[in-house]
Amino acid sequence: MSAPAGFGKTTVVAEWLQGADAGRRRTAWLSLDVRDRHPASFWTYVVTALHRAVPGVDAGVLPLLQSAQVPIETVLTTVLNELGALTDPLDLILDDYHLADTPDIQPAMTFLLEHLPPQVHLVICTRADPALPLARLRARGELVELRAADLRFTPVEVAAYLDETVGLNLAPADIEALEQRTEGWIAALQLAALSLQGRPDVSDFIAGFAGDDRYVLDYLVDEVLARQSDDVRDFLLRTSVLSRLHGPLCDAVTGRRDGRAMLEVLDRANLFVVRLDDKRRWYRYHHLFADVLRTHLADEHPGEVASLHRRAGQWYADAGEPAPAVGHALEAGDVDRAADLVEQAIPVVQRDRQEATICGWIKDLPDDIVRVRPVLALGLVGALMTRGEFEGVEDRLREIERLLADGEDEGTAAELVVVDRGALARLPGAVEMYRSALALAGGDVSATVTHAARAVDRAAADDHLVRAAASALSGLASWGSGDLDAAHTAYSAAVEGLRRAGYVADVLGCSITLADIRITQGRLVDAQRTYERALRLASEEPGTLRGTADMYVGLSQVAWERGDDAAATGHLRRARELGELAGLPQHPYRWRVAMARILDAEGDQAGALDLIEEAERVFTTDLSPNVRPVQATRVRLLVAHGNLGEALDWARRQGLTTDDELSYVREYEHITLARVLLAVHAADRSASALDAVAPFLQRLLVAAENGGRTSSAIEILVLRALAHHAGGDASTALTAMERPLTLAEPHGHVRVFADDGLPVAALLDTLVRQRPDWAYPRRLLDAATKTGSSTDEETAGGSAAERHALVEPLSDRELEVLRLLAGDLDGPDIARRLHVSVNTLRTHTRHIYTKLGVNNRRAAVRVAGHLNLISRAPGR
Repeated sequence: MSAPAGFGKTTVVAEWLQGADAGRRRTAWLSLDVRDRHPASFWTYVVTALHRAVPGVDAGVLPLLQSAQVPIETVLTTVLNELGALTDPLDLILDDYHLADTPDIQPAMTFLLEHLPPQVHLVICTRADPALPLARLRARGELVELRAADLRFTPVEVAAYLDETVGLNLAPADIEALEQRTEGWIAALQLAALSLQGRPDVSDFIAGFAGDDRYVLDYLVDEVLARQSDDVRDFLLRTSVLSRLHGPLCDAVTGRRDGRAMLEVLDRANLFVVRLDDKRRWYRYHHLFADVLRTHLADEHPGEVASLHRRAGQWYADAGEPAPAVGHALEAGDVDRAADLVEQAIPVVQRDRQEATICGWIKDLPDDIVRVRPVLALGLVGALMTRGEFEGVEDRLREIERLLADGEDEGTAAELVVVDRGALARLPGAVEMYRSALALAGGDVSATVTHAARAVDRAAADDHLVRAAASALSGLASWGSGDLDAAHTAYSAAVEGLRRAGYVADVLGCSITLADIRITQGRLVDAQRTYERALRLASEEPGTLRGTADMYVGLSQVAWERGDDAAATGHLRRARELGELAGLPQHPYRWRVAMARILDAEGDQAGALDLIEEAERVFTTDLSPNVRPVQATRVRLLVAHGNLGEALDWARRQGLTTDDELSYVREYEHITLARVLLAVHAADRSASALDAVAPFLQRLLVAAENGGRTSSAIEILVLRALAHHAGGDASTALTAMERPLTLAEPHGHVRVFADDGLPVAALLDTLVRQRPDWAYPRRLLDAATKTGSSTDEETAGGSAAERHALVEPLSDRELEVLRLLAGDLDGPDIARRLHVSVNTLRTHTRHIYTKLGVNNRRAAVRVAGHLNLISRAPGR
């Protein structure tokens, strides 16, 4: 929808949305302005608009938009996957797109267009054609275009509008003349109608009405403004500096006390104000009308524009809204005031993890302003580092140190500008803290610890934040090197400091690390307590605190490890219900990995692998060591279902061998390699694979035990027992199984045994018969038998469906799904082919698995082939 201002683009789309099939269509509407040109802001508003139309489509993605480490296209892929599951049409409306159309927005917009699901339609209302592949879309027949020629009012429509809608009862000749003068331009017609109301000389006015669009508009606005009372006209001009209109805000700007009443008068008079809420508290002027008002304000009262912006900025500052306060200060040309506001707002904005906002502010400030403000400059350093932008940070830190050194010299102290003198005292410690973070990002553990210690030494007595951050950095260094006790001690100190500083969201972030460490140490009960304490702390905060959703994902992981599948699923459901604003940046991928394990246990291997692939796309990390790579988790799923070729390819790509030097950071990958080798032996009785894995497991066990990593040790011991069992040494295997059981029982580990299915079940069954008084192996036997009943039948000579006839026949729809499952399409592609949602497809799949007596796609296809179901036509 491309046409000049005032052609009714928005109105036409709104009318279209009220069409005959409006009841079955969803609508996501976003009105844009010039502040939406930054990609993070633009896409945040787009995803939020989509969420209003399709609740849950934004799950976990909004925090990623603040992260420079995650490409916009990666975030959009997640959203598009959710939209692909819709069964009803969805219309995404981007109104006034020209205001946000920039080279920074265009690549991701093109990506969105190229990957839109067929049931999603994008409507762009713009004053100028966007820089998008319109010719390509036009050639494909995927573009519907409406332009000014399509939107112009015909003579019949002009007559209907002026006579029937406005009630002017003009003579046919006057209507024809006005239609010719305006060329059907509705904005001009609307303004003309306002000017004509109550005018005795209608024909003379219309006869003298001429000029091109811009002059016509200026002329009519002059006429409209001239016919308003001085009171209304003064209000219109002075409040035109505001992008949003609110009674008290208008009062602050105009110095009057009738702001709310005046807005209601303008609303009733249809004088180009648009409501922004249902309670008639917030409005805005029509963009075109606001432009003209501001032009007249600048012409008539040029000396007042800056002061009006200052008043608006002060109102926003007093209301605790720093973003518009800074914007008005900049509009007023008061860069020093803007810098003061930014400096004051940085602690609160940092606490809310809005680093992109800080970077945007400081980008708008002249370098010479930032250069003499060390507190402001350090705020930029913090924002850049949190976003993973390390280049040039050391130079900025040196410049801050130079400023501090100059500030101690009486001759140059006046050069420093500081709003909060207390913040100035905290800079030396903060500089060293950021140097510690830089060293950690560069992999220099020794320098990380050294700078962290200096940060503590130089921190102000009341600077809990810097001390906490330094402790956390030391903890990260210890964690990455495998010293988990030291890491836990340091992180515990960080949590206490962050709590004192009021950074509760960061306390929750640290709780993830504390719990992960406890899980690695095998202390599942302690990990659960860590998450529960964090949730209690979060419950004391107003609203839903960011990071709360991560605590539920953590609780789900603990419940999963302890074999409580129902609780694990419930916690993940609760995390999703809280929404993306309750999640930290790593929440999207952690949630998907956790849910993938549950889907796999339910027999939905395709769904599990889909989620793992999504987790890889949305993966982001901070300075924490990536000790459980998503790709390794995917390989474990592949191995469990017999896909060894891809698993071996992964090991080769990663350069993993049994002769590698061992480290904690790669321990999860190395244990995964051991699983691959054991699976290779099970598949083809490869003696070399088994010979290689035994000494490798011994080395891994020594490393894990020396590092106090009990969970790893338990898993390695289980694999050692399975290796002995695979080699035919049943007695040694049975003895070897007792040790991991002893280690695991105090904290109730279940999954580490159950996931290996029937081979572990065989050993546990013997132990249960030999030691009937030991309840723990009996519990694990039940879990392992349940897990292994499908996957191990598959490799051991036939499933239940192959040995027996179908208990219940497949429906025609299920037969159709089954034939597609036998092909190469993935889950979302099959859903699109069938015109159903992914969730509906999963329901059909689960029914098919149940009827065939299997738990995964591969087994279902093989059993279906055995029963001659794939070639059978529906209805036969």
